[in-house]
Amino acid sequence: MKNYVQPGDTLTVAAPSGGVVSGAAVVIGNLRGFATATAAEGADVAIARKGVFRTSIKATGVAWAVGDLIYLKADGTEFNKTASGNTLFGFCAAPAASGDTSADICLT
Repeated sequence: MKNYVQPGDTLTVAAPSGGVVSGAAVVIGNLRGFATATAAEGADVAIARKGVFRTSIKATGVAWAVGDLIYLKADGTEFNKTASGNTLFGFCAAPAASGDTSADICLT
């Protein structure tokens, strides 16, 4: 196919304002994913946009069930199940108890 470019599992983009740390959640417009490396603002960095990722910034106090929609808090400090004011990131890939601080997210 003449117009095929790449699979798209990762996209290399300029790191957003403030740069990124490897494994950190990244939102650039409608692109959502996890940084595969640490990069300074403006430097090229690959963003993984498919797969299941374990995050260590799960909000406590609420259990997650498989299939629950998961949102990234507007300031990027935690993942939660609150849609209002937050960015849809993916869905819960494995049960997580209310006291857990880490959980598995499948990117959508």
